[in-house]
Amino acid sequence: MCIAYLALNAHPDWPLFIAANRDELHARPTLTAAPWMSHPDVIAGKDEVAGGTWLGISRTGRFALLTNFRDLRLQGPEQPVSRGELVKNFLTGNQHADTYARAVAQQGHRYQGFNLIVGQAAQAVYVGNQTANPHDVQPLGSGRYVLSNHLLDTDWPKTERLRELLGHFPIEHLERSINRVFELLKDTTPAPDHLLPDTGLDLERERLLSSPFIISPNYGTRCSSVIAVHRNGRAIFSELTYNPQGLETERHDWHWSIQ
Repeated sequence: MCIAYLALNAHPDWPLFIAANRDELHARPTLTAAPWMSHPDVIAGKDEVAGGTWLGISRTGRFALLTNFRDLRLQGPEQPVSRGELVKNFLTGNQHADTYARAVAQQGHRYQGFNLIVGQAAQAVYVGNQTANPHDVQPLGSGRYVLSNHLLDTDWPKTERLRELLGHFPIEHLERSINRVFELLKDTTPAPDHLLPDTGLDLERERLLSSPFIISPNYGTRCSSVIAVHRNGRAIFSELTYNPQGLETERHDWHWSIQ
């Protein structure tokens, strides 16, 4: 996943709202969001190469999302553990989010750069191995957050663009307007060159990756996802997948009550 908007207790009716795009190589095999055969309570997509995932929620309300930290100049571990395991292990486990995040922080050196948010209902914790103090975790209070391929709430043009687009979205009408969320997530507005981040890529590549939604033949936005939990426990997970041309291919919607 490469960009996610997270609203925690920002609306009285919907204490949890996540809207996200996952960017990946089009050739990398991936399963679309569905209950896992090995853990039927978990609803998530799955990376068929390493077996992990980037975003998911359980029927009990445990949720997690992951982004890679992008800086080609960083030196990672020689034999890194798959970052998708971080989401998978939380969703399939039973540790409290804070306890889990603190354990991850102690093992962050085993992974390439990552950002991880884990939570239960409308409580969440952020941890990343490229923060100023990677052994610390950050409890997330009520508010709106955007996470891309740098630190939480880094003001990259694409994060500020998504914050602006979704910050005005009327969450109270969510169930009738999820299609509108997908439309907003499909924003392909590039950043002007003078605002592009420097992550070690060439200028053309930085331009390509500077929009919330990415279209290119080999790499781009593979799916958009919406996760939301109503104050009465009603939960939604909707996923829309795309081909290399950015055209919709599949739609999956899951509705249940948090147990």
